[in-house]
Amino acid sequence: MMVNCCGLLTNRKEPVPLKSIEVQLEVKDHVTTVVSTLNYENKEDKPLEAVFVFPLPGDAAVCHFSAQIGQTHIVAEVKEKQQAREEYDDALSSGQQAFLLEESDQSPDIFSLSVGSLPPGESASIRLEYVTELAVQADDGLRFCLPAVLNPRYHPQGSEGPSVQVTSVPASLVPYSLSFSARVSSPRPISKVESNCSLEPLQYLNADQTQATVKLAAGHKFDRDVELLIYYKDAHQPTAVVEAGQASAKPGSLMGDPVVMVSLYPEFPQDVMSSLASCGEFVFLMDRSGSMRSPMNDSTRQETRISSARDTLLLLLKSLPMGCYFNIYSFGSQFEYIFPTSVEYSEKTMEEALKKVKNMEANLGGTEILLPLKHIYSQSCIPKQPRQLFIFTDGEVGNTKEVTDLVKMNAATHRCFSFGIGEGASSALINGMAKEGGGHAQFITGTDRMQPKVMQSLRFALQPAVEDISVSWDLPKGVSSTILSPPITAMFQGQRSLIYAQLTGQTSEATDGCVTVKYSLAGHPSQNQLHFNLKPAEDTGLTVHRLAARTVIRSLESEERTHRGQQDEEVKKKVVELSVQSGVSSSFTAFIAVNKDDGKAVQGPLVRRNIPTPFCGRPLMFRACRSLQQSLMSRAYSAPMPMAMDCSPPILMGMMGGSAPKSIRREKRSVGSSSYSPVVTHEAASPPPRKDPLLQLVSLQKASGCWLLDAHLAAALGKTSEEVEKAKPASVNSEVWASILALIWLHGFKMDAKEEWELLTLKAASWIKAQNAPCVSECVEAGNTLLGCSVKKEDLGL
Repeated sequence: MMVNCCGLLTNRKEPVPLKSIEVQLEVKDHVTTVVSTLNYENKEDKPLEAVFVFPLPGDAAVCHFSAQIGQTHIVAEVKEKQQAREEYDDALSSGQQAFLLEESDQSPDIFSLSVGSLPPGESASIRLEYVTELAVQADDGLRFCLPAVLNPRYHPQGSEGPSVQVTSVPASLVPYSLSFSARVSSPRPISKVESNCSLEPLQYLNADQTQATVKLAAGHKFDRDVELLIYYKDAHQPTAVVEAGQASAKPGSLMGDPVVMVSLYPEFPQDVMSSLASCGEFVFLMDRSGSMRSPMNDSTRQETRISSARDTLLLLLKSLPMGCYFNIYSFGSQFEYIFPTSVEYSEKTMEEALKKVKNMEANLGGTEILLPLKHIYSQSCIPKQPRQLFIFTDGEVGNTKEVTDLVKMNAATHRCFSFGIGEGASSALINGMAKEGGGHAQFITGTDRMQPKVMQSLRFALQPAVEDISVSWDLPKGVSSTILSPPITAMFQGQRSLIYAQLTGQTSEATDGCVTVKYSLAGHPSQNQLHFNLKPAEDTGLTVHRLAARTVIRSLESEERTHRGQQDEEVKKKVVELSVQSGVSSSFTAFIAVNKDDGKAVQGPLVRRNIPTPFCGRPLMFRACRSLQQSLMSRAYSAPMPMAMDCSPPILMGMMGGSAPKSIRREKRSVGSSSYSPVVTHEAASPPPRKDPLLQLVSLQKASGCWLLDAHLAAALGKTSEEVEKAKPASVNSEVWASILALIWLHGFKMDAKEEWELLTLKAASWIKAQNAPCVSECVEAGNTLLGCSVKKEDLGL
């Protein structure tokens, strides 16, 4: 029996080998190369094996791994995973220093780094390099996130629990420091760089402001994700970058030929964009696991993730169009739904749903997302009501690949919009679900409000679906293209689509090429075109090639999981070949480095140590117990079993224990955590926060879009019932008057939150116009006088 108090262990009795982390970013337009250096020192009197488990962005392509020990520099090679593990174990058995870096079998955004046989008193510097695309935010900023936090991942009952011990300490006791700097360059001027952490001022390197550097202010504690938002002027210009192949690679291979990366931002006709859909089946899937009790951020501790999610559901339900269908599911260790099947949206069904939403608490245990998804997909689709799935989760899921594969299998029947809430949400899960489901992903961290981002996604969901998407190339004679990206399945107004293609052959003639994307929008054929120069850009390294290789590797891995069986080995072989050729990590390969120069065997038994890692947010009091029974061959070996604490604050993961014999190390490699039964003690309940005036007004709106003239509305507007009644023009209906007042109040006092209420006011304006009410202008004038505003009738959509 073992009791483990995660989040409260300081583990100070164990000297810690990780001293510092240095991170350098090289951002070029919308892709970045990230170089991380981890500096270790063994202060013990015994040789050490340190294991560090850490998150990376889910779309990252790890492309370099090396170690410096004293005067010796060793560069790791990419090898088939099993072979790499055996070489690592062989090296340790014979007393050699070795390093192993591998991706988790469960989730492509978790890596484990084993630093083996570090002699007493010795230092080691590990350099890790990866490339990744930067995601486009709702406000056109490009987002880079350096995860400091890896929430414990919940593994469903019966799944294989990977063996990593979760250990965390308060941020003030984390014994290593972080330095972080970025160099940004772009064809367009850089307008600003923002962060959730304190930055030193942006330094421009040239007069046209297309190059700049920025770094974290001194004294940063690595107690939260470091988020960088980069803004360019004219961000929506389509671009193409052609990168020369690797001189040493074979012509005709992916690494030997030039590769082009095309970035497109489709612009749709205004008349199509202004007519939002009035149909659809909207299914909302809400995480109610224990960790959703965590505060949204440090500054507003009263607002928890679950309370913010409840407010968001209120806005969503009020913004749905009449004539659509909807349902709300919630999940933890089990799942619940409000209606057995999706129901037509009406005043009655909306009120019934809101009553249930009001009582939603984060009390359903773990994060088991697979079962509710399977249940949703098993429901028949409603004819002429395209299914739109909105998934809200703090992303603490261990079976990421299973979940994204399930979304992919059902991609033909729905669009999937995903929201990662809070620090440490798995980027592989959130981006993966949206990518496979032809939707859009959003991350809500720091002081972000959930509502604007979710309402932007609802706007996307109400946009007509883009159909029949095709990409064609017009290239000079003698040059041909092979598209490396999976087919584009979804396009949204103003959202970026990236296409990678390999260019084969040469020409002495024209140096220009053209790519055309054709599609059908609301039944009308449309197209976007981009002309580009075929001459390779100078000094791009192999960033584009590596991202293209990563794209192909991810597609092949997904194919291998979908078609387990005969072609399984064939696909796996292709992945290993491309991974080794491109030097980019995959789920079937690992980076292995062995120091063969020294000749001296490291003496003494090997001790395994974990790297304590920070938790964020206030320490919650909780405890969990899990019985541990392991019978092991050859000699006694104790390794603590993983603990997935879904009720915990977010934490990184480390690993500790004795050294395992080679025969059982095989089973000890995967990364993640297992299922659990939490016992939670809450802090004393604080008084309920005062209702936000905006949400108070919104909560009074009817499903049809109108408001009723009553004491609740008057109070929300800050007036008495008598004042509101007295100001009403005599000839006008009281619901029309009430609705116009609500619109004036929103436009007059809440313009800063316009993206949150815009859809529900469009609905209200349509309802008012449908009443053919007389004296609308007179009502607007009287409403402005009553509320002390000066809003024009046309601004209200009337």
